Amino acid sequence: MNTPRNLRPGTLAVHIGNEPDPATGAVAPPIQLATTFRHGADGARQAGYEYQREGNPTNDRLREAIAALEGAQTALTFASGMAAISGLIEALPTPARLVMPNDCYVGLRIYATEFLPARGIDVVRVDMTDLDAVRAACADGVDLLWIETPSNPLMQISDIAALAEIGHAHGALVACDNTFATPLLTRPLEHGADVVMHSTTKYFGGHSDVLGGALAFAKGDDFAKCVAHRLHITGAVLAPFSAWLTLRGCRSLSARMAMHCANARKVVEFLASHPAIERVNYPGLATHPGHAVAARQMRDFGAMLSIQLHGGRDAALAMAGKLRIFTNATSLGGCESLIEHRASVEGPKPSSPGNLLRISVGLEDVDDLIEDLAQALA
Repeated sequence: MNTPRNLRPGTLAVHIGNEPDPATGAVAPPIQLATTFRHGADGARQAGYEYQREGNPTNDRLREAIAALEGAQTALTFASGMAAISGLIEALPTPARLVMPNDCYVGLRIYATEFLPARGIDVVRVDMTDLDAVRAACADGVDLLWIETPSNPLMQISDIAALAEIGHAHGALVACDNTFATPLLTRPLEHGADVVMHSTTKYFGGHSDVLGGALAFAKGDDFAKCVAHRLHITGAVLAPFSAWLTLRGCRSLSARMAMHCANARKVVEFLASHPAIERVNYPGLATHPGHAVAARQMRDFGAMLSIQLHGGRDAALAMAGKLRIFTNATSLGGCESLIEHRASVEGPKPSSPGNLLRISVGLEDVDDLIEDLAQALA
């Protein structure tokens, strides 16, 4: 690949990993679906590849794109965001101690509660917006400090630079889930994080039709190589077609994020003034507790938000049931606007407030979205 990495993120998203095919000149790069690659009689590889689980040209293009967008030395792609999370955490030497947010993606919370203790990984949950609480948690030892900002679903903002300083002072690896923001809005490695995680299912794919995950490493060091080896052996690899679809999503990422954010600002403005809404959780609001930090470390405030309604759970479900354009569905980052009553989908022990709805603002005409919200709240 020959796209220079010193270009701005919007240009990188269009070009890196999507360079014309050198064999044919095709502007859209081909998918390499081969599961195996010819080698010499002595096992010598003819073009650097042996077996799809270990490496694939289409996956390599996507990895280069994600590394460039995050300003990383190297990146890995996985079959899902949770595969990326578990691939990183379970590569830690055990016993280990993980400090993670109180408010976080439910999949991570369940994984940390139900699986990690049996693997010799102690988990401590803390309010990541309270730096003194994080210091206290890390003082008892920490191997991995996990940041999620904005958080899911309360949209809390964590100060990546301050947390990285705390984590590093205690000898921890610092990782940041950047799924909601994408590298177009936040680049955690520039603020001191060591690893960035993405569910590429979301904004990278952008069309609700491809599952995937990624890790971007500030350094291609022994730990990064350990995670790569673990991925190769355990096999949670991203399929080439999924990598190709995600690369296609990268090409429009900058334009989509700009429209997502613009639509979200107008939706938030409407919801924040509506009498049926108790609270709008969105870092772009000046009243948001993390607004100043978000303004410092984000280029824009994203298209994810949550609302809490007067009237509790019943009011939230009633509103969600009346919507005509917003789709009641999980996930986020696609072209379509989604809404979800998080407590209903978080399993038998939900952590989200009963009156909370999480919203992913899509690419529809924003006036139609606002009209839909208005009629559902009437």
